[in-house]
Amino acid sequence: MANVVTKTSELDRSDFLIQEFGYDDHFHDHHHGDKYQSNFISTYIFSQDHKMIAKQFLITGMIWAIIGAAMSLIFRMQLGFPEESMAWIKPLLGKWITVNAEGFGTLSQDFYYSLVTLHGTIIVFFVLTAGLSGTFSNLLIPLQIGARDMASPFLNMLSYWFFFLAGAVMLSSLFVSTGPFSGGWVAYPPLSALPQASMGSGVGMTLWLVSLVLFVVSVLLGGINYITTVLNLRTKGMGMWRMPLTIWSFFLTAIIGLLSFPVLASGFFLLMLDRGLGTSFYLSEIFINGQVLDQVGGSPILYQHLFWFLGHPEVYIIILPAMGLTSEVLSVHSRKPIFGYKAMVYSMMAIGFLSFIVWAHHMFMSGVNPFIANFFVIFTLIIAVPSAVKVFNWITTLYGGNIRFNSASMYAIGFVSMFISGGLTGIFLGNSAIDIQMHDTYFVVAHFHIVMGVAAFFGMFAGVYHWFPKMYGRFMNETLGKIHFWGTLVGAYAVFGPMHYLGVAGVARRYYSFDVFQAFGHFDGMNKFITIAAIVTFVFQIIFVVNFFYSIWRGKKVTTKNPWQAPTLEWTTPIRPGHGNWPGKLPTVQRWAYDYYSDEEGKDFTEQIEPLKDDEKSVH
Repeated sequence: MANVVTKTSELDRSDFLIQEFGYDDHFHDHHHGDKYQSNFISTYIFSQDHKMIAKQFLITGMIWAIIGAAMSLIFRMQLGFPEESMAWIKPLLGKWITVNAEGFGTLSQDFYYSLVTLHGTIIVFFVLTAGLSGTFSNLLIPLQIGARDMASPFLNMLSYWFFFLAGAVMLSSLFVSTGPFSGGWVAYPPLSALPQASMGSGVGMTLWLVSLVLFVVSVLLGGINYITTVLNLRTKGMGMWRMPLTIWSFFLTAIIGLLSFPVLASGFFLLMLDRGLGTSFYLSEIFINGQVLDQVGGSPILYQHLFWFLGHPEVYIIILPAMGLTSEVLSVHSRKPIFGYKAMVYSMMAIGFLSFIVWAHHMFMSGVNPFIANFFVIFTLIIAVPSAVKVFNWITTLYGGNIRFNSASMYAIGFVSMFISGGLTGIFLGNSAIDIQMHDTYFVVAHFHIVMGVAAFFGMFAGVYHWFPKMYGRFMNETLGKIHFWGTLVGAYAVFGPMHYLGVAGVARRYYSFDVFQAFGHFDGMNKFITIAAIVTFVFQIIFVVNFFYSIWRGKKVTTKNPWQAPTLEWTTPIRPGHGNWPGKLPTVQRWAYDYYSDEEGKDFTEQIEPLKDDEKSVH
């Protein structure tokens, strides 16, 4: 009988919480402020508040973006100006710059390949995966679904610190005597599996592996939290079909990461066994300096399958959050409902599913059976359909809208431009017959940098400019923002546009110098142009960094809770929300996330928390 009473009282309490606070109000004891965060360390360093963790991910990602971009400038200078001395950078790079008796400095070939490897690793994983998804999933999921915080704030904190630790280990590889890993960011065996294969295959490779295993742990901790929070902590009235597209994109991204990153980790563990214990998962009949190694029976193609089973979903782990941010920003700043809301959700689901069955289009040159290749060609081309649906819906959302041309909306429009440009070149590479000609040329470099790199950065910039007022209670400078946009847009096309031509002409990537290739000598001018464009584009990113940190303390203050006049829940919190987000009970959602219209009073939107009018009830 006591058990029956206890269960009844618990049900009554749950009903009361649902009625008063919203579903599963697990932070109701703390929603009046940061009562338990009483010192600097617990507030700013080991914080369990999702908003502070989002800022940690963002600023750490920005630091890594600067490091990764600077690395690309160093190897671009080698490619663009091989005849110029690099002695001036010796104080920074030390022994990796060799200076002859005449004072002419040359970049070490080993270190050149290390820079290329680390550049790819840092930008793909530390910036565009952790910096983009980690920042905005943490910031927006609780705010936009009406939750006090993540399902597990402690695991959320751990996800950041595993990411931080992964970065520290990766950075440490720059200071080992044999140098960082130099076998490419995809780490194909046998270079990655044999410590004696090259200088960069030694301790630097081991640190690279340890770093990325720690990074996988970070992604999995975060993904479990994001999925659980979206499924269990939505406030009262927040059905799945009332969620903003941002939340759908973060939710689906987390699912893709949870299914694909463990496969990468398994590939890495087998690689560690080959490196340290003499196994032969990836090695067979290897000769080094005329010596026959003992390993037989393995296949480096196995590693490629394991890597690209993560590697292609990783493209969408990066681009889906940018798609969600772009959808939200375009809708808010064009003052229109997003066109085809359900079609957008279903297209993201289709992209997520198809991303798992197209991985071998990266392996057309590996000897894969042509009939098997046809399967991957077909589904690679099919994945263009949901992508085209999204592009159509973005353009239609803009069409006829009352567009505000501010920094956020311009970057969102720029994202659409970059996604179209990069996507079109992907159709060429998805065809196995054409890919055989284009593979390992600068055409591939241009394609994935535009569609996965620059486009994702544009989505991230749109999100930063748009939600900066919610993060810091101030606006970023619009003039500097627009200068940053135009410099980045023109610069990105100036860098990667000519690379398509180089690739069609057959210029191979990953070469330290083209001096010995007489056929490529007449591309010197184009390589110089690309290098100068890259340097200028990097300077424009410094403008963004200055604008960002200046605006944190000196930006124009936000004076209203909803400065963009957006319907979603994050703009119903105080200007600078404390821990728990809402000072009273959680909001109750009454309508969907894109309720825009025009009326005679001049108001053109309705917040999600506003009750339905009588004439709306039949529709909703």
